[in-house]
Amino acid sequence: MNWKRLARSLAALAVVAATAWGALALWFQLAPVLALALGGAWALLGLAVALVLARTPGWRHERRLLLAGALAALALLGWWQSLAPSHDLPWADDVARLLESTVDGDRLELRNVRAFEWRTETDYTPRWETRRYDLSRLESADLILSYWMGPHIAHTLVSFGFSDGQRLVFSLEIRKERDETFSALGGFFRKFEQVIVAADERDLIRTRSNARGEQVYLYRLRATPAQLRSVLLDYLARAERLRGQPEFYNTLTSNCTTILFELARHIDPTLPLDYRLLASGHFAEYAYDQGALTPGLPYAMLRERGHINARARKSDRDADDYSRAIRAGVPGIAPND
Repeated sequence: MNWKRLARSLAALAVVAATAWGALALWFQLAPVLALALGGAWALLGLAVALVLARTPGWRHERRLLLAGALAALALLGWWQSLAPSHDLPWADDVARLLESTVDGDRLELRNVRAFEWRTETDYTPRWETRRYDLSRLESADLILSYWMGPHIAHTLVSFGFSDGQRLVFSLEIRKERDETFSALGGFFRKFEQVIVAADERDLIRTRSNARGEQVYLYRLRATPAQLRSVLLDYLARAERLRGQPEFYNTLTSNCTTILFELARHIDPTLPLDYRLLASGHFAEYAYDQGALTPGLPYAMLRERGHINARARKSDRDADDYSRAIRAGVPGIAPND
């Protein structure tokens, strides 16, 4: 076997991969015209380097081309490392404010709790509120999965319930600017900042089930009051950290599902890694396998009874309490919960 030829071929493949990564990074970060110009030049140089590496050595300009490719790669990496997240951008209305919290014993005060009234995805009444909760009354939590792009990808939320009837939903989301739309691919390339939203259920869940028409499933989580308190306070700590220091959203490593896994690992460090942490549409099944959902019933039944869309739409027509309506018949939840 010609090991030198094999090494050059592997190096050529690595250059092709780096060229594709760099072209996408430029595309998602720069204005279209500039991205096309610089991305095109980067792609041509990268492909030329890959072709030279893949062929038999000896071309007299090979060293110059390889040096040009190395210098371009260093420049690109330097630019990439210079990108920094920000709080000072023209944010979309629904992520315009950051959550603030004060905890004093069992007394919790949250500022900038979102309570929008959504009629459609683009027709809404903005409302931000200050709300107070008694942590000694924290008694339940529900896992919510909202499917918006097929069966394998879902947005993951957690809703906490208090014995006085209050509910509080948390969601880690991209912090969109006014002219931006979500891109899962862009989330790999520092396209978006991240934000933790705390909201009323008629906002954060209903906008998905009723305004957007996403398929939404709700599952009761098995946890002690102490565990619930720990996860809720961890959400608040993460929100405070983001308020002090903005961070980029990452589709793979820092998203709505990975944050919940990280918080759950604070309670049980032995929780295993699993492909379903990436294929978030299967996260509820992962939680079921770890004993975190209502026991005694097959997962398929929990999923079937946890599908809330019909009940959610009916609650609008009949003016029922939304939170109670969507939980009707969900295993593990009492009729009046």
